Amino acid sequence: MDIEIPHNLGREEVRRRLRENSHKIGDNIPGGMAEVETSWSGEDRMDMSIGAMGQMLSGHIDIEDDKVIFHMLIPAALGFIKPMIDAAIRQQGQKLLAPPTD
Repeated sequence: MDIEIPHNLGREEVRRRLRENSHKIGDNIPGGMAEVETSWSGEDRMDMSIGAMGQMLSGHIDIEDDKVIFHMLIPAALGFIKPMIDAAIRQQGQKLLAPPTD
C-alpha cells in the first residue's frame, strides 16, 4: 500500500520534521495502544514497525523532492481496513510534516 503526501519543504527540512515528530506516529492508530519503532536505513528513508491490535505492520517513508511516500505492508487479514489506514496515514502524514510544536 503506497500513499503519497505532497510537500514543498525540501528534503532536508522533511528529514528534520520526521525526526522531530516521529514519536507522534501512533497517535491516530485505533485503540491508542500502538507500539511504534522507527529507524533510518538511508538519508531519505525512515523505516517503521507498528504493533497494534495484536498485529504487526511494517513499512517505510521515502522522501522525495516534492512528496513523501508511505509504503506499508498490510497483512492479508487486515486488507479490509486499508481505507482506515489510508485515511490515518493521510491525516498523520500532514502532522508529521508540520513544524514541531513541542
